Amino acid sequence: MDEHVIEALGKSKIIVRNGEVISVEEPVIDYCPLFDKYRGIKKLTKESIKDNIEFRIKDFGMCTENRKFPSQDFLSIGASEIMSTLIKKGILDATVIVGDGCGTVIITDPDKLEGIAGRISGIIKTSPIESIILFVGKSNVLNPEICEIDQIKGLKMAILKGYKNIAITVSNAKDIPEIRKIEKNNSCNVLIFGVHTTGISKEDAELFMEYGDIVTACMSEEIKEIGDKKGIYKTKTKIPIYAPSEKGKKSIDLRLKEIEKKN
Repeated sequence: MDEHVIEALGKSKIIVRNGEVISVEEPVIDYCPLFDKYRGIKKLTKESIKDNIEFRIKDFGMCTENRKFPSQDFLSIGASEIMSTLIKKGILDATVIVGDGCGTVIITDPDKLEGIAGRISGIIKTSPIESIILFVGKSNVLNPEICEIDQIKGLKMAILKGYKNIAITVSNAKDIPEIRKIEKNNSCNVLIFGVHTTGISKEDAELFMEYGDIVTACMSEEIKEIGDKKGIYKTKTKIPIYAPSEKGKKSIDLRLKEIEKKN
């Protein structure tokens, strides 16, 4: 079955089947400054969420065989933009991310990274899409038969491929201790990006802010409270991005300098 489950726009659970939005659940929050800024959405409702997902399907073929891969920076600063900059600078060898139609995938090309991740929200479950798998390369997909989503397995796969400097997106904070253990045992350098944090527990927020490198606050009050209380470095964007580690701070600063050059 061609079915894709995503969480987007206030962490609403959405099901896309055969290119059609068949289910939209109520969001956790009803406002997001990002979607207000870029799409003029003043209130997140099931109707406005459905409209936005249908727009993405029509605009660039999200979750369909008609998928296009826009590689321009969608946001001035975000997880995919920071990772792309780090690849261009030679600081990263590879990234382990999650994409529609491919699941957990290893990406080493900055334009492909933006094309896959730049306009995509949290992928919970996805089905194989041939055009996307060909775009990223079948050998880079963790499990092209079922498009499994497992970031720990993806990290192990990247290490087996010989990559040493790896960024990984993590939405499940409880994966972080295992990732750090893998990093230490394999003498590699792993940059952990905490993503999709809206509505997470205080316990998970503490894990992200203690052991992560770059953490997008999304609309998580827990992340913001911990970050601001500890005085953790953050961007001045409407949705702040925190850098609990020094290498996270340096990564954000590199991206900010890149933006300054473009401007």
